[in-house]
Amino acid sequence: MWDGLKGGAYGARFRRQVAIGIWIADFACLHPKLVIEVDDPSHDYRDEEERTLYFEREGFVIFRCTNQKVAEDVGAVLESIAYWVAELRKGNRPDLE
Repeated sequence: MWDGLKGGAYGARFRRQVAIGIWIADFACLHPKLVIEVDDPSHDYRDEEERTLYFEREGFVIFRCTNQKVAEDVGAVLESIAYWVAELRKGNRPDLE
């Protein structure tokens, strides 16, 4: 997935393993403020609600997908991210469903 995000993909500069406060986001873009989280069944979700609320308080919108979805169709995941970036740049909140 990183290969599809790096290098200014979609007109946005993504970073990986980004420290935001005390939390680490899998990937993040600062303009627009987008956090990408790739989750799997072994993920420790105990602090996830607190972490999500912190990112949102900092103004980030969170895009979530699973490792399985990335493995099955990384192209579709990257297309969704491109859509989210475009919507955020227009001042819209992407469809979170």
